[in-house]
Amino acid sequence: MRHALLVLSLLVVLAAAPVFATDADAILGVWATDPEGGGGLAHVEIYANGDRYDGKIIWLEQPLFTAEDEGETAGTPKEDHNNPDPALRSRPIIGLVIMEGFVFDGKDTWHKGTIYDPDNGKTYKCKVRFGDDGELKVRGFIGFSMLGRTEVWTRVEKGE
Repeated sequence: MRHALLVLSLLVVLAAAPVFATDADAILGVWATDPEGGGGLAHVEIYANGDRYDGKIIWLEQPLFTAEDEGETAGTPKEDHNNPDPALRSRPIIGLVIMEGFVFDGKDTWHKGTIYDPDNGKTYKCKVRFGDDGELKVRGFIGFSMLGRTEVWTRVEKGE
């Protein structure tokens, strides 16, 4: 009888496990960045890369330099001019991989990744998790997670 109860308990726990855990691929898709983050609105596509997750910019609200952009040619596509590596400064922002190496922890967080900020040319450690409203909480930091900044990204529905 105890054996049957133990087996039944184990089955209930295993059946409920998916309810408590997020699917690793739930992060996949296109996300709108936080326009209050300073860099303007961009769409980042997060995709699987083997057993890890990466993300690249696929759309910018302002994809071209304007006359107000000092030292730039108005009407040309924005490039990665703040990159610390001079050889990479001519890369277009659209198509630029800014998130790399994220691993799902099996619960609710993708961690061990990095995020690159083309506005300042710096790369930060990063972790990502879902917020209460289905938004993505993207936390970039130096060293400790407590020393960082969180942006809120929202999922872009098809056709937006």
